Amino acid sequence: MSFDRSIKIAPSILSADFADFGREIRAIEDQGADWVHVDVMDGHFVPNLTFGPPAVKAFRAHVKTVMDVHLMIAPVDPYIDAYAAAGADVLTAHVEAGPHIHRTLQAIRGAGMKAGVALNPGTPAEAVAHLLDLTDLVCVMTVNPGFGGQKFIDMTAKVRALRAMIGDRPVHIQIDGGVDVTTAPLVVAAGADVLVAGSAVFKGGSVARPEVYGANIAAIRAAARG
Repeated sequence: MSFDRSIKIAPSILSADFADFGREIRAIEDQGADWVHVDVMDGHFVPNLTFGPPAVKAFRAHVKTVMDVHLMIAPVDPYIDAYAAAGADVLTAHVEAGPHIHRTLQAIRGAGMKAGVALNPGTPAEAVAHLLDLTDLVCVMTVNPGFGGQKFIDMTAKVRALRAMIGDRPVHIQIDGGVDVTTAPLVVAAGADVLVAGSAVFKGGSVARPEVYGANIAAIRAAARG
């Protein structure tokens, strides 16, 4: 994974057909997805339950781009090696998920993955100020995590603060929640470069009509570029 700040669209497979993940992943990649975003939820840190390491390993066989695994779980550290073995390229942990996020980021990198740190809407940018040299990605939640399809919460001021903090470090700013053609240009103008989109990518399409995914991805990318 080489670093660049070009706009990347990372469809969240939480919005895909759960009975057909392999073909869904291949369809979004064929239609222009840059990364594949996998939302891992534990029913404890967030009020939903999704994918464990065996499911993520099964997805890996179909992902040719970047598998971006977002852990909305607590604790994180006992599961880092399992998600590394499952094939995650990027593993993101929440700063709110435990008392030792610095150690968590060290462990993620130590397991051979890119390290991401996520911030819930109520958590300020300053929470990652002393973590940026250990971090490859900062994920700004623009919904309260746990469910897809929620309304966008404006976090552009936080994104601008992070962009200033990051400076010339090779750290991505990712936006997760409510990204569509209306919100994408706002967050990109503030400094974001990785856009997670679920319903905005998958709406209206299917593995039988993958061109709809392509049109949705292209529309978000065009809106983001302005």
